[in-house]
Amino acid sequence: MFLLLINMFDVCISSVAWLYGDPRHVLYPRNSTGMFCGIGQNKDKPNVMYFDIVKCATATNVMAAALQGLQCPTTQVPDLYFNSFIISLRSTYNIDKIFIPKTCFCVHSDLTNGFNIKEVGLRIFEDFAKSWQWIVAGLVIAMVVSVFFLLLLRFTAPVLIWVLIIGVLAVGAFGIWYCYNEYMSLSNSALTYNNVGFTTNVQVYLQVRDTWLAFLIILSIVEAVLLLALIFLRTRILIAIALIQETSKALGHMMSTLFYPIVTFVLLLVCVSYWGITALYLATSGAPFYKVVAMNTSQSGCSVIRANETCDPETFNTTQYPTCPSARCVFINYNTEGLFQRNLFNLQIYNVFAFLWCVNFVIALGHCTLAGTFASYYWAFSKPADIPTFPLIQSFMRALRYHVGSLAFGALILTLVQIVRIILEYLDHKFKEAQNPCTRFIMCCLKCCFYCLEKFIKFINRNAYIMIAIYGKNFCVSAKNAFSLLMRNIIRVVVLDKVTDLLLFFGKLLVVGGVGVLAFFFFSGRIQTPGTTFETAALNYYWMPIITVVFGAYLIAHGFFSVYNMGVDTLFLCFLEDLERNDGSPQKPYFMSKNLMKILNKKNKPAKTG
Repeated sequence: MFLLLINMFDVCISSVAWLYGDPRHVLYPRNSTGMFCGIGQNKDKPNVMYFDIVKCATATNVMAAALQGLQCPTTQVPDLYFNSFIISLRSTYNIDKIFIPKTCFCVHSDLTNGFNIKEVGLRIFEDFAKSWQWIVAGLVIAMVVSVFFLLLLRFTAPVLIWVLIIGVLAVGAFGIWYCYNEYMSLSNSALTYNNVGFTTNVQVYLQVRDTWLAFLIILSIVEAVLLLALIFLRTRILIAIALIQETSKALGHMMSTLFYPIVTFVLLLVCVSYWGITALYLATSGAPFYKVVAMNTSQSGCSVIRANETCDPETFNTTQYPTCPSARCVFINYNTEGLFQRNLFNLQIYNVFAFLWCVNFVIALGHCTLAGTFASYYWAFSKPADIPTFPLIQSFMRALRYHVGSLAFGALILTLVQIVRIILEYLDHKFKEAQNPCTRFIMCCLKCCFYCLEKFIKFINRNAYIMIAIYGKNFCVSAKNAFSLLMRNIIRVVVLDKVTDLLLFFGKLLVVGGVGVLAFFFFSGRIQTPGTTFETAALNYYWMPIITVVFGAYLIAHGFFSVYNMGVDTLFLCFLEDLERNDGSPQKPYFMSKNLMKILNKKNKPAKTG
């Protein structure tokens, strides 16, 4: 019910914003009369011209600047009486132009010199038009490499993990050897810290023998800790490897899960678009206010003009006032009255709140959907025969039908913490100059605490969504059960998390780095492509396609690997539940793979016959 009320309020705000807003404020500049340049009566005058009263006092009709896309200030013509004064000056002294501070009007051409951002944008667009096929080819290569790497982990995970672990130990051993050599080479040096003192030149400290001794001791301790951890945690590392292999096997049976990030991306795009459009309409909700004014108040027929008579400058016609030919439609100010206009800032804050909530809900829906899919794989006793048909679609529909409230509640908790962090950042930026050391320390502590709180809530939410997908209980119960289960197996959690992070980091580095290097050599002309019409010399900025390919490759790799990471976490929680709830008897058999049972020295007992 609460979620429904919030959504209804958000729809009401959006409707009012779209009713009063006008995005043309962003697309077109306005002149001093409140009219747009480039459309309507000023269709052939797309630019706005500013005048400087100081320069106009020394030279007639001197233009201070010509800027396109900026708006005139809204306070340049304060009221009707000021307009009447300018009108009377023009009519009395027959002046063609009067220079007013902060006044601008529409002109034909842009007189600005220097950097032309439109020209650069056209060149970049031209580069994309010439190379889009190769950009798409690079992104396809990134997708193929990501999928191939994840499926290959089923067979290469043990080798890769042990190679990475041994590589870290080898780097540490090399560092110890290098520090020892440097320490021995400075054996005749008499330089000490007392002679050096404090200096910003780091190279000086590297000439001190004790510096290398300190490095040697630190690296030796770290290396010893890593070796001891490897010895005592070898069984848990084997469990992590087996779970990673099992996740790769699950992906092989349910390949559709790898493409679910596309659904998440589309939903996030809808959220961003909805927020952006609403924010734009809210920001442009101030409409110009016009009144009918008599140029020559001495005309007897001008008494027909009422004091508060409004008008539209685009449709205004002097023939409507035949007895007052000097009647004109004059801009007064921008409308800032009314409850809606006075609370625009508060509405923008709520719009940001709704945006964050929607984004967190979409992410939660993705986690719950993937968790339900991988859980259906784990709890299938005979794989793949017992895996449900279309497990991803079934999990998605189940999440939408039964778990929307729980997912929205978890997203709301995370959103509240994120809003507090945004407010703290705003206050820190706003009062940065006025802060003393004490307030800066307090602000830094608050920001650090809420940053850690956000990370903790994300961790709790992620595992709560997994438990919701498995057992269907509400958010609070699922979060409590998941946290208790993980705390009872904290060492396994840490080992699995770090091993998975190390492996996926290596995978992302392989995909992004490999595709990025290939794109650099290709778009810079170092790779010749016989039989193609593409020429790298024809590109204006060859680095733009490279950046696009690298950024796209990272997003693709992150999307695929996030699915894999969710699969590992889900299978791990299922594995812990399997260990605690079952004992291998015919009534409670283990659902884990034979490899995991072999590592833990467990097995399912056959049913008694006869």
